Amino acid sequence: MTAEELASLTLEHLRAIRAKQDEQGEQLGRIESRLSSLETTVAGMRRDLAHMYGDVVEGHTRMDQLTARIERIERRLELRSDPPH
Repeated sequence: MTAEELASLTLEHLRAIRAKQDEQGEQLGRIESRLSSLETTVAGMRRDLAHMYGDVVEGHTRMDQLTARIERIERRLELRSDPPH
């Protein structure tokens, strides 16, 4: 193999490596974007859950209050015959 052939082969390999790195860089950018979107979504869900379960009024959470209201409505409409827990 001549020096010129060796140089050509080396350049060919370097170009292939660079192309693969570019492809992986683009893929990493897409993954980072998707991860950021997931993080934002999870943060929003955590905020919503904290709001839903964290609102305490007179020792009861908002969910406790809603459950009690539903039980009262069911009793008044005679939809529920068993006493609440």
